[in-house]
Amino acid sequence: MNDVAVDGSVPQIIGTPWNGGFFAGRILINGNLELHALIVSPRAEGDLEPIAWNASRKNVAGAGSFYDGKANTVAMAEAGSKLAKQILDLKIGGFDDWYLPSRDELELLYRHFKPGTGENFVWRNGDNPSSSPVGYPYTAKLPGQTSIADFRDDGSPEAFEEAWYWSSTQFAAAPEYAWCQYFYDGSQGDYHEVYSLRARAVRRVKL
Repeated sequence: MNDVAVDGSVPQIIGTPWNGGFFAGRILINGNLELHALIVSPRAEGDLEPIAWNASRKNVAGAGSFYDGKANTVAMAEAGSKLAKQILDLKIGGFDDWYLPSRDELELLYRHFKPGTGENFVWRNGDNPSSSPVGYPYTAKLPGQTSIADFRDDGSPEAFEEAWYWSSTQFAAAPEYAWCQYFYDGSQGDYHEVYSLRARAVRRVKL
């Protein structure tokens, strides 16, 4: 299935079980022309153990979008990324259109599902021109720990690890790097593509 909602009524509350996972917010793609609902996968099926972004440090054409994680992931898979292929092969909740989130989609996941209570690292982290509403840089206290009990770091079933997670967005200034985010304090940065970080699958539904 592709961009198909089993239940057409979009939830109003972040974390609501919906369409194979949990409602994670709204993201704009294609130059902010198309609004989509973002869905994060269940942890048991869509949160992957540390894996390299790609075995090669070569530039991956088509994997530079800050908002279109689906296009990035397809480009990664075509370039030989085992991570991308693994996520594209997922079948969860009756859906087979899961992908690795873009930088801005990944930021939205941290903003809404921050697992812990630590202060955020505020140095130029958290801006998100692709989210709806637009996200602004973090303060030490905002975002705070998620209010969704199932996503908190106390052994809850859906919680993100307080670890670095890959996005599907390649770092434009140096193609051997890709964007990632630390789910302890929100730090956004880049790592060599051959390093192994965690990954969490998402899908989206056009609104």
